[in-house]
Amino acid sequence: MTVQSSSSVQQQVAGRVLSVPVQSALYIALCSLTLWTIYFTTYPAIHDTTHSLRHHTAMVGCH
Repeated sequence: MTVQSSSSVQQQVAGRVLSVPVQSALYIALCSLTLWTIYFTTYPAIHDTTHSLRHHTAMVGCH
């Protein structure tokens, strides 16, 4: 069994974390979370602003 140096392990982890598929998945997850938060918030300022958008784009009932 061989022992890898910590810098080699760090380079492998950085290569996987910074890969395009991982970045794409993180971007999609962040966008989805943001839209979910906007569509289903009960905070009055955001709810009133996005009220018609919510009903027209996603057919989300809020009442």
